[in-house]
Amino acid sequence: MQNMHRVMRWAKWVFGGVACGWVLGVTAQSGNGAAAKPVIKVAAASNLKFVMTELLALYRQQSGLEVQLSLGASGPLAQQIRQGLPVSLFVSADELRVDELVKAGLTQDAGQRYATGRLALLVPQNSPLPLDAGLKALVQALRQHDKLAIANPALAPYGLAAQEALSHEGVWAQAQPRLVMGENIAQTTQFVMTGAAAAGLTALSLVTAPEVAQRTRFQPIPADWHAPLHQKLVMLKGADAPTRQFRDFLLSPPAKAVFQRHGYDTHP
Repeated sequence: MQNMHRVMRWAKWVFGGVACGWVLGVTAQSGNGAAAKPVIKVAAASNLKFVMTELLALYRQQSGLEVQLSLGASGPLAQQIRQGLPVSLFVSADELRVDELVKAGLTQDAGQRYATGRLALLVPQNSPLPLDAGLKALVQALRQHDKLAIANPALAPYGLAAQEALSHEGVWAQAQPRLVMGENIAQTTQFVMTGAAAAGLTALSLVTAPEVAQRTRFQPIPADWHAPLHQKLVMLKGADAPTRQFRDFLLSPPAKAVFQRHGYDTHP
């Protein structure tokens, strides 16, 4: 229980209240009481926390417009959209959730692939576990009460990739009794940062951020150990011109450069 309280405190500091509603961006009001500028409401996967922080600041500087961002696991976000979540753009950690919304007739088009993510093995800074020896050796070195954190494979694409990587290395069965599953990939990262888990499989884009990197060590997981983490975005029914402009910005060369700095591969 003490570790869980520590997780929540770190969540507030590092991840800004991930999965707790609108977490990035504020409504821009004019000083004389005039109508507010348009606010673009976006639902995005948790692995995008740090890259979106940078992108939103850049977009605000270029356009003067504000974006309100709701972060969470792609599966629950897609379900909330089906139930009426008031957003106009969905930026998923996979393609499946977008394709499901397209088939349900809830989007303006088929969406666009914007990036491909990577998985990383993460341990606390002072961990004695053999990180450099690789995933299999690390799992085999876990002690009886050590926990291994992954995102829930049923909810988060990065969790499914973690399961596939463990299976690739032949240690999925050995790892299962030790698993602690985050509701999303950001919570999975928190488990490792707070010591609630001895190690974890999480998004490379999160572990390279200074807030995380200064307290942890990581090793990228080979991309061919799991299905590609292709990520797709889509405009939803009712999306307006400001949403389209922000969508185009996310697909632009300046935005792609930001994605690449955070460990993503990008696409034409």
